[in-house]
Order: sequence, then structure tokens, then C-alpha cells
Amino acid sequence: MSDIDIRHPHALPLPQARAAIEDVATKLAEKFDVAHAWNGDVLSFNRSGVDGAIAVGADDVRVTAKLGFLLSAMRGPIEAEIRRVLTERLG
Repeated sequence: MSDIDIRHPHALPLPQARAAIEDVATKLAEKFDVAHAWNGDVLSFNRSGVDGAIAVGADDVRVTAKLGFLLSAMRGPIEAEIRRVLTERLG
């Protein structure tokens, strides 16, 4: 297993940051069949080969994920795409 742990700062109001993360999660669900659910300000997500969470804070977002064997080989590109999307959505 391979782990991802990314922190990304933002200056958005918490509800706006949470809405941006919800939008991304909805698109992932449609495209990759990723299940997700909120527990407070933490969005948990999973599908075969990945389990993770996105914690939305007042001034940052933290993405953590455990990648299964097959996806662990693609850790670098996955992390790069997460960082790109966070920058695009949260600045």
C-alpha cells in the first residue's frame, strides 16, 4: 500500500471551500464510481483500490488516501492531479 498526504492552503470561506470539494467529489463519483460521504467537514471517499478523506479546514484542505497495490504504481501522477485540481478550485 502507498499513502498520499497533501495539505493545500486556501483563503475561501469554509462553506465555499466545502462546496468546491463537494463539486470535485461529485465529478469523481460520476467518472470513476467513487463513493463519498460527509462527516462534519471531512469527506470520506472510497472505491476498489483507494480509501481516503478530505478534511476541509478554515485555512487549508488535507487530502489523505491509501492506495491499493495497482494504484500505488501511479502514486506520482495521482498526487500531481490532486495538487492541480486543488490549485484550480481553491487557488
